Amino acid sequence: MKLPSLNIAGFKATFPLIQGGMSIRVSTSALAIPVANCGGIGVIGGSGLPPEELHDDIKKAKAATDGVVAVNIMYAMKDFYQLVMSSIDAGIDMIITGAGFSRDIFKIGREHNIPIVMIVSSAALAKLSEKLGAAAVIVESKEAGGHLGTDKPLREIFPPVREVVRNIPLIAAGGITNGFEMAEMMDKYGADGVQIASRFVLSEECDIADEFKQAYLNAKKEDIVLTSSPVGMPGRALNNPFVKAMNAGEDVSTKKCPQVCLKKCDHLYCITERLNMAREGNIQEGLIFSGENTYKMKEILPVAEIFRQFKEQAESMYKEGRGFSPSF
Repeated sequence: MKLPSLNIAGFKATFPLIQGGMSIRVSTSALAIPVANCGGIGVIGGSGLPPEELHDDIKKAKAATDGVVAVNIMYAMKDFYQLVMSSIDAGIDMIITGAGFSRDIFKIGREHNIPIVMIVSSAALAKLSEKLGAAAVIVESKEAGGHLGTDKPLREIFPPVREVVRNIPLIAAGGITNGFEMAEMMDKYGADGVQIASRFVLSEECDIADEFKQAYLNAKKEDIVLTSSPVGMPGRALNNPFVKAMNAGEDVSTKKCPQVCLKKCDHLYCITERLNMAREGNIQEGLIFSGENTYKMKEILPVAEIFRQFKEQAESMYKEGRGFSPSF
């Protein structure tokens, strides 16, 4: 059976898939454009970019596709407001945010007619998000890569959120690597769509060093671990020498913060520098965020082929979802 579209505040993704926003230039317009062209929601990772660079990249994406383009900006960023306003000025379709909770973002969304999509990991925050005016909610579990708001799996935390969020789309995120799992979350659990990040790292269009992609391809299940982040949340990453040293209690701290990028930073290390090292190919000293199930993926594919496979797999399993039904 054909999967339904994902409708968020008047924006229609013909295939109900959001490409996760990965910061420090991992998901740029180079990735968001083909995702949007395939009918998904392409997402530019806005955290850690100068507002001017983010503005230009959004303009580039909007000029290149008629599809839906969003930006993901962590609330933990010191320049969160500037990044949000720069995105709005550039004509972004919607703003996705997490890693902290902002009430003010909903007021900004109303003032500028921009849908706000919240990433949460609990029913309480999901319910509050809907009450404050979220256009959609993404439920992100422990299987996700990067910063985590929970230690519980997706299939445990999603049902109680589905019970309290009935009037806006609810999207499942964390550890989804193929269309069979996508169909399961939509058919059995009532998700209106899914968000997927790590699968798109292993796309031809993802603009990162080949060494980064090869680290994903070479990863075994035991290589994907939890570690600490200066953001104040645990993170999931590949267990390279840098992460091993940090998890062993060795001093990897930054003596002087070179970026001053976070509202609150424990100066454990400079996350912007470490993420950028990984993106540029330094897989020994960089921080390589990764989903829990990255080890299952063994191919670098064009975005269009990833969509083709997801569609074929999902529609072979999907029967009828139990999620949100838009009135338009």
